[in-house]
Amino acid sequence: MLCRAACSTSRKLVPGLGALGSRRKHSLPDLPYDYGALEPHINAQIMQLHHSKHHAAYVNNLNIAEEKYREALEKGELLEAIKHDFGSFKNFKEKLTTVSVGVQGSGWGWLGFSKEQGRLQIAACSNQDPLQGTTGLIPLLGIDVWEHAYYLQYKNVRPDYLKAIWNVISWENVAARYTACKK
Repeated sequence: MLCRAACSTSRKLVPGLGALGSRRKHSLPDLPYDYGALEPHINAQIMQLHHSKHHAAYVNNLNIAEEKYREALEKGELLEAIKHDFGSFKNFKEKLTTVSVGVQGSGWGWLGFSKEQGRLQIAACSNQDPLQGTTGLIPLLGIDVWEHAYYLQYKNVRPDYLKAIWNVISWENVAARYTACKK
């Protein structure tokens, strides 16, 4: 019931976020009614706790995650390589998502580095086929598209899983792999 009334977060502009364009910071919306408005069915204490503690924590954690995501992408060398090899981060994300959605059956969508060509490439591997062994690409980022990775939460809607996966990628790890493979 609290979610129906207040789950959408409002946004405020945050100035100067640099290379990825302007980002918006989420803020906790006010409830359109008093905490006690649902009594006697749901008491004011429960409403206050859910709104000011739980919902606020979700909003704060979303802001923290988005900031870490932005900071990781601004780790210059990887972002510049993505822009160079795919035109933009948006193009890269769309291409890797499309390739991952298109894996028939079980497998992986990959961002890899080709030492021969000195560039980033996207590939897909079926089942448990290793990226480097089958394509020669050094693995930087793998997206597991086996059903067990997402079925319990996303059922058979792989594209929804792939939209969500971008929120949990450790870009610091991907950037470190990229730096290491260039040595």
